[in-house]
This record gives sequence, C-alpha cells and structure tokens, in this order.
Amino acid sequence: MAKLKVAAVQAATVPFDAAAATARTVALIADAAATGAKVAVFPEAFIGGYPKGLDFGCCIGRRTPEGRADFVRYVKGAISIPGPEVDDLAAACAKHDITVVVGVIERDGGTLYCTALYLSPAGLLGTHRKVMPTGSERLVWGFGDGSSLTVVDTPYGRLGGAICWEHYMPLMRAAYYAKGVQLWAAPTADDRETWIPTMRHVAMEGRCFVISACQVMRRSDFPADYATRIEAGPDEWMMHGRSVIVGPLGEVLAGPLLDEEGILTADIDTDDILGAKLDFDPVGHYARPDLFSLRVDERVQTPVAVVSDSKKV
Repeated sequence: MAKLKVAAVQAATVPFDAAAATARTVALIADAAATGAKVAVFPEAFIGGYPKGLDFGCCIGRRTPEGRADFVRYVKGAISIPGPEVDDLAAACAKHDITVVVGVIERDGGTLYCTALYLSPAGLLGTHRKVMPTGSERLVWGFGDGSSLTVVDTPYGRLGGAICWEHYMPLMRAAYYAKGVQLWAAPTADDRETWIPTMRHVAMEGRCFVISACQVMRRSDFPADYATRIEAGPDEWMMHGRSVIVGPLGEVLAGPLLDEEGILTADIDTDDILGAKLDFDPVGHYARPDLFSLRVDERVQTPVAVVSDSKKV
C-alpha cells in the first residue's frame, strides 16, 4: 500500500474553447504537482464546459435556431479521444510525474458525452462516459455503456469513480466496489451543501478515499451572449465549488472549499483502507450473495453491427 498526497482542483475554466481550457488544465496540473500531489482530480466538464442554465432552445415539440446555434458552439468546444488535447494533458502528466482525472466533453460522431479521462505519466489509462446524464443533460449528452466502468491500476492503488449524480446509483457504486476501487474520483457539477454527505457516504460505504472536484464559475466567466436562464450579475457565482476530500471512515480530510479557486490536498495512507474493512466490506464479508446479486453488462453497445460474408467476392 502507499502513502501519498492527493488533490482536488477547484477552478474556473474557459467554456466552449477546448484549446484555452486545455491550456488552463495543463497549468493547473503543474500547480497541483507543485503541492507534492501524486493524484489530482479535476471537475466535471472542465474541458468543453458545463452549460449551466442553458436550455438550447428546447421544449417539448419545439426547437429554435438560436438553440441549435448554442449546440453548434458546444460541439465545437468539445474534444475527440484520442486527440491533441489529450496528448497535451498526457505530456503535462509525464512532465510533472502526476496522475490526473479530468472531466471533458467528448465528441464522437454527432453525439457529445460527459467523460472522465484517466491520465498518468505513461499516457491515457482509460476513460469513463457518464452512463446517466441528469435531467436536461440528456438533451445534449449521450449515454455511456458498461464498457467504460473504468478502474485503473496506479502505483498508489486502484483508481476509479463516477461523475456527479452517478453517485446516486447504488447498483453502479456496487459495480465499482467490486472492482476494488481505493482512490475514488468524483468530478461533479453539484455545488450544493447536500453533496458533502454524499461524498462521505460513498467513502464510508466503499471504504475508499474520495476526491471530489467541482468548478467555480462567475457569470462573467461565460460568453456575453450566453443565454442562461439563471439570473446572475457579472460577478455573481453560478457555480460555487464545494470540492472535498474524504477518508474511508467518512472523515473530511480537506474542504469543502466554497466560492473561491484553490487546490485542496490531503496526505493519505492507503493502509487505512485495510483497517476500515475490519467491520465493513460492501462486496466481501458484509455482502449477502445468498440474498442479493448484481449482473453488470460491460459489453460495448453499438447501434450498427455489420456482419459480412468472407466468401463474398
């Protein structure tokens, strides 16, 4: 097991501008590494942007040209995987010897996904697409499938996690616990006070360290023509942060950080996970497989499957 410093990066980003947001992330990777952190988590949709308050001109039975224009801008600000932005992030991890989880908006064909990248000095370790966009997020984001319930091995332990309200999916949490997650990354856009007990619950239930990162954004951080339905003055907060780091017995180790940018850090010892499982292991001695079981389908779900006849001329 390992002793290390972990970090949650709470910052404002550059919405709808992949190049600028990537440059911002690269700089923050250097800042996180300068604290001595070996693992850092960035917020949900940090590259691409979380379109808080946008309705994209949609209601039941009606779409508008203005809303389609908003979507065009959102698509243009997303990234492809693999792509140059991912290469830049991987290079920053290699330069600063740090492993990071970064929330991005991924473009694949004509669909956008809310995705988390797992990057290390060795490059891109894996990705996770949000399996259940919340509320109106379903209008602009596709659904991930079981093939990206990603947990990766690092020198510091098993790293995995969920995005925002995926944390309210108990069966999904169980699937991750079965993968042996020790460092739980929680990129989020939920900046409410009620998010903190959720993170404490996941840490205590999963007997893991939880690193949750959320953006802080003022109205002035968005474009002037940003058609948000949330009323806010230029200097008023539209996203408040509340990033937090929690230990495996539910203890808050750092944060929550509110209405300011900053990098939270905590020194952890993953041996604490072993001690925490003395009296609770959700997929071990505290499980009851004779009563409960979970089936997880991790196959790639493709809309078109082509079967060809190899004998055809």
